[in-house]
Amino acid sequence: MNIVDRFLKYVSFPTTSDENTNMTPSTPGQMIFAKHLVEELKSIGLVDVEVDKNGYVMATLPANTTRKLPTIGFIAHMDTSPDMSGKHVKPRIVKEYDGEDILLNEDKLIVLETEKYPEIKQYKGQDIIVTDGTTLLGADDKAGIAEIVSAMEFLMAHPEIEHGKVRVGFTPDEEIGQGADHFDVKKFGAEWAYTMDGGEIGELEFENFNAASAKVTVKGLNVHPGYAKHKMKNSMRIAYQFATMLPRHETPEHTEGYEGFYHLVGMQGSVEASTMSYIIRDHDRARFESRKKEMQHLVNKINAEFGEGTATLELKDQYYNMREMVEPVMHVVELAKLSMEQVGVVPNIKPIRGGTDGARLSFEGLPCPNIFAGGHNFHGRFEYLPVQSMEKAMQVVVKIIENVAR
Repeated sequence: MNIVDRFLKYVSFPTTSDENTNMTPSTPGQMIFAKHLVEELKSIGLVDVEVDKNGYVMATLPANTTRKLPTIGFIAHMDTSPDMSGKHVKPRIVKEYDGEDILLNEDKLIVLETEKYPEIKQYKGQDIIVTDGTTLLGADDKAGIAEIVSAMEFLMAHPEIEHGKVRVGFTPDEEIGQGADHFDVKKFGAEWAYTMDGGEIGELEFENFNAASAKVTVKGLNVHPGYAKHKMKNSMRIAYQFATMLPRHETPEHTEGYEGFYHLVGMQGSVEASTMSYIIRDHDRARFESRKKEMQHLVNKINAEFGEGTATLELKDQYYNMREMVEPVMHVVELAKLSMEQVGVVPNIKPIRGGTDGARLSFEGLPCPNIFAGGHNFHGRFEYLPVQSMEKAMQVVVKIIENVAR
């Protein structure tokens, strides 16, 4: 199966994750997809192929040499973001893209506009996979899976390419921050690995955000509004006051590069009670800790004004910047950089403004930089994937494996 057909097959599986089910995998579609991958990996000749009760898929490309070589791994995630529906995805290939706006859906007048997404113009003349504008595409990270599986199939068909043992791993629930929760690093058995979960062609990343979630709960008191003076405490108004106390320009829409932020991702409320869900991000560990302290400081200010116990804060660290774990073994990054250059890709080393399974896995003893999967505009209706970028990513996987043997 060629890589495009493989990817188009994968996006037909609905695998949206859900942080509210308290299950692993969080949705049944992920296990269905995992079982499909198990059968596919067996069919191309991989060994030790299995899926565990939590939906984690692992497999082995056996070494074809007696030389002692390090075991390396490649990892991607099976779920798609809950930010937008991943059900009934209707992908379409725009052949030899002309550099103009793309009409995704004529009935709903949904257009991928080059003015809003000018990066797409660099792919003029290439083939681009888009959606019909009613769902996300799922290149994050089914493109990564397709690239890894296609690379394994290529190496099985070309035994003249000497290589050591290669481990493959596909995880559930990465999009809700749980992709590494039940990943057995010891069982995986690789000295280092790469996640194929980056964006546009050339991306190579070994830095990511330090990340925490924060939940602010505000208690109010409801009284008949006609007689509420000096009695009512409207939790929604207090919650709004808290939100405005945070730095106005330290939000995702105002930051880039190494700049961190506070991001209000959900809000529910009534007069009696309101909750606000935040994520906190910063590349610098000290600034990250400072941001968490600032959240508590503002909660204390609310309680000082409206009474002790009015606001409470729940903080939970999610993952940390993998840089501190990868820097001692920078040869794994240099290997990926060299392999990109050898297949004609210009490396673009930059920090991830997000996180991957590799961040947590790096802290569990599996150094795990992140390599491009090729897609753009993840998590939304305007997601797209240049076919040639996906093909280059597959070539990078093959070249890394080849270079380890060299």
